This record gives sequence, C-alpha cells and structure tokens, in this order.
Amino acid sequence: MAENEAVQAGVEPGDRVVIGITFGNSNSSIAYTVDDKAEVIANEDGDRQIPTVLSYVDGDEYYGTQAKAFTVRNPNNTVAYFRDFLGQEFKSIDPTHCHATAHPQDASDSVAFTVKDKAEEDASSIPVSEVSTRYLRRLIQSASDYLGKKVTSAVVTVPTNFGEKQREALIKAANEAGLEILQLISDPVAAILAYDARPEAEIKDKIIVVADLGGTRSDVAVVASRGGMYTILATAHDYEFAGIHLDQVLMDHFAKEFIKKHEVDPRSNPKSLAKLRLEAEATKKALSLGTNAQFSVESLADGYDFSSTINRIRYEMVGRKVFEGFNRLVEGVIKKAELDVLDVDEVIMCGGTSHTPRIANNFRGIFPETTQILAPATSTAAINPSELQARGAALQASLIQEYEAADIEQSTHPAVTTVKHISNAIGVVATGADDEETFTAIMPAETAVPARRTVQIQAPSDGGDVLIKVVEGGTHIKVTKPEPKAKEEKGEEDEDDSDFSDEEDEEKREKIWKIGNELAEAAIRGVKKGAKVEVTVNVQADLSVTITTREVGSKSGVRGTLSAP
Repeated sequence: MAENEAVQAGVEPGDRVVIGITFGNSNSSIAYTVDDKAEVIANEDGDRQIPTVLSYVDGDEYYGTQAKAFTVRNPNNTVAYFRDFLGQEFKSIDPTHCHATAHPQDASDSVAFTVKDKAEEDASSIPVSEVSTRYLRRLIQSASDYLGKKVTSAVVTVPTNFGEKQREALIKAANEAGLEILQLISDPVAAILAYDARPEAEIKDKIIVVADLGGTRSDVAVVASRGGMYTILATAHDYEFAGIHLDQVLMDHFAKEFIKKHEVDPRSNPKSLAKLRLEAEATKKALSLGTNAQFSVESLADGYDFSSTINRIRYEMVGRKVFEGFNRLVEGVIKKAELDVLDVDEVIMCGGTSHTPRIANNFRGIFPETTQILAPATSTAAINPSELQARGAALQASLIQEYEAADIEQSTHPAVTTVKHISNAIGVVATGADDEETFTAIMPAETAVPARRTVQIQAPSDGGDVLIKVVEGGTHIKVTKPEPKAKEEKGEEDEDDSDFSDEEDEEKREKIWKIGNELAEAAIRGVKKGAKVEVTVNVQADLSVTITTREVGSKSGVRGTLSAP
C-alpha cells in the first residue's frame, strides 16, 4: 500500500468525525480542528502528550500516564515502545528499550508480547498489531469523550522510514479499532503544515530542516517548499541520540551521588532502576522550563530515600556528548541533501526533546542569523514542539474529510502526487551594451513542475541591444579567511583556543551563485533607454522548457522551446 494511500472503512463523508493522530513510539497526541484552527485534545488524565504504554492489573487495562507508572510495580504486564515493531519481522527489531517492561517475543517471525491481560487467567501472547489496536482504541475513546461524539476517521502521521509493511500494519490496526484512516502523512510534512496553516504564515519558496527529536529516536528531514508543494530532499534516522539518552545521563549522575552516600548502586535493581528512570525524565522536563530542578525518590534502593538538586548548567555539562550528537545529526542530513547551512531558511523543532533549550541554542550557533529556529527557547512564534505533528494531521484531516474514500485514495496515489522536479536552479544572465553581465535567479532548485516564473531585468541606462542567456545555476559557499596576525601579536591563548577568537578574526562564509550549463540565449534589439526586459521560463510536466523574452511594454518578443532531456 503506497504512502498517503487512503483506506475505505464504510464511513459516509457527511457522517465523518475526524481527528489528527501522532502515534509515537514514546508518546502520542490527538488533535481536532475547529474554525480552521487545530487544537490538541487532553485525555481523561489531562495529558496532551499521552505515553504510548498499556498496562494490565487484575484484568483492568490502563493506558498513558497511568500505565507508565506501572513500569515500577507491574513491569512484566506493561507494554511500551511498541510502535516501531509494527509490520516488522522479529529478527529485524531492536528490543533495547523494552528491557524494563514486557519483552517482545518471536511469534511466527512477527512480534508479540506475553502479558496477563485478564484476571484469573494465564498469561497470553498478544501480537503487536493487537497491542496497537488496543492503544488506538483508547486514543479514539478519549477523543470521542472530549468531543462528545464518536470519532470515525483520522489522518495519522508516520516517520519517513516507515516501510510498506509497517504502513499496512498500522492501517489494519486502526481499522480493527474502528477507525478509518483517511491518509498517512509523513511526520516532517505534518510539522510544516502546522506552521504554514497559521493565518499570519507567508507561503514562500524555502528550504526547511525539520528536527523531530523524540524519546527513543531522532528523525531529521530537509524539505524544499516550492509553490506550496513539499519535497523531502534527505532524511536521517538516529537511535543513539534521543530523549532517553538525556534521561540516562541524569540517571548516571544521580546514581553516582547515591553510591557516594549509601554505597549501593540503584541501577543494579530493576525496581530501583525504574524509579530512577521516571524521576530522571521528570527532572529533565523541569530543567527545560527552569534553571534548577529537584530530584527526589522515596525508598530508591535498600530502603534509602534520596533527594538532590541539579541546575541547568550542570545538566548541560554532563549531557554535552548527547547535545553534540544532535548537532552532528542535523549537519549530516544537510550535507546529505548536498546543501549548506546557509541554504536553510527555517529549522522546525518538534518532538518532546525539542523543549530542551540547549539543543535549540546549539542550533542557533550552527545556522546564520537569517535562519529562523522555531523552538520555544529561540522564537516567540514557536508552536509547542510536542503538538506540531498532531496539529498538522488534524488540519489535513479537516481539508479532506468531505471527500469520498476512493477520491482521497486517487488524489493521493503516487501516480498523482509524485511529480517531477528540476534538479538545478534556472537563472538569467543579461549582457548589455557595456558588456557587464548580471545573474538573476528565476526558479530555485527542487521546484515542482509544471511551473512558470517571470522576472524583469533592468536594461542598460542608455538602451541598445541586450543579450539574454538562460542558464542552470547552483549555489556555492565562498569562504573568506582572515588575514593572519603578525607573530608578535599572537599570544599563546590565541593559538590554543581559536574557538574564542574575536568575531573579526573568524572566517566569513557567504552563498554565491555559480553559473552552470547554458540552456538558451536570445537577443532583444533596440531596447529603449531605462526600459526593462521581461523573461518568462515555463517548465512543462515532461521537463520541456519554453522561454519567452521581450521588452516590457512591447508586443513582440522572442520565444523558443527546449525539448525534454
């Protein structure tokens, strides 16, 4: 089943009650749209970020925050971090994060969990698809209770590396829960939609980095927005640098303090370790909001209570390697897209870990001042990173809810949505009577076709003949290194610590155009003094190009067509 494919579930368009769902590996969110504005729904516990956890106690099913609390007292009957196992073969999964809860088991080469989900019965094996169905059913019920009417349909976000089998398994699990999947959209596109749908948003051509920093994984995508269409240029998926690794840093820090006081390692006991983990996560969240946090656990190990404090500076020091890992991840995916940080117009941070101020401030240091870093720590215009994707999904759901399922499927079928894009930018070089050449970009790289762009170029002040060349172009990063200081002016500190050199001593980087292949040229003769020359480039769906040049105000001009490559 192809990406974004809709599935029929027998719901009439007029009867649909739609929501957006972010079904995460650590936490999930649900949202709905009212008056063209997306709102995230709180469940019965008041949580807008709902832990993706189920737990069974004496035959009763708990989910979300209540279930997560049972990781201390009832770990064997608690299922967590299961979303990524959907549609996967057992031999291909990484069960690392499940070591403190119910362990995934091999069930006919698929994944299952053995839990005692019913009172007075032996433990049973529950496939991951059934676990997902049960969890989605609880999300739907929470949304239905909040809205006062039964939710029937949803747009659900998925990671960009979710394969065909995983998508099929997710759709099947949702259908089993009584939910019609209108569409599956990728996480980064959902995040961008949440921003672009705001009334004050200006839709323009731009390059966006979406850093989705979650609990167990980090996903980064470079997206080109061209004429309101989004093209994913490169992605990266990392399981070594995520929120859980920041939790681990705090766990190790406080475990060492506890060992100093009591000579007992709380990490050696599963129950103590679970308590340590829950409190470390709470401390991490507190440090995202304030500069100090209290860490307190009753009977952490061997009956000893433990209480301590930590400030944000200390936290950022002990977590430095993890923070540096986020930097490398973002820089790596930009390089993978064959771009430079200077090409990036926006960085959208989403996922719970994006609340951490140090990560956003580090990104601020990576990118030029002209790049907008959309995170709570760096922008007052930032939307809650934990809610972005659910909001985007809800907005998309509201746009397509009136369509028949077959029409949604057809409109989002790859044959329709997979459009061609130009790989290189197209620009115009004008040569006037004074032989001075000027380059003007007219159509940026990754523009979806068909596309039509027009640019007006100032002719020489004295008029005359103007030669127009339409060329391919690319950006080039020019690095200007500072003049070396005289030896006697250099102190030892300058040589040993170049990171702290004055601003004027730093190398300067600027983006400049590099002219590539010439596509066509045309001569406009006898241009009037002070007039302008208009060039229109029209790229057809088959990548053939029609170029029209004329003097502004003139009825005649030069027109030519280049056949598709």
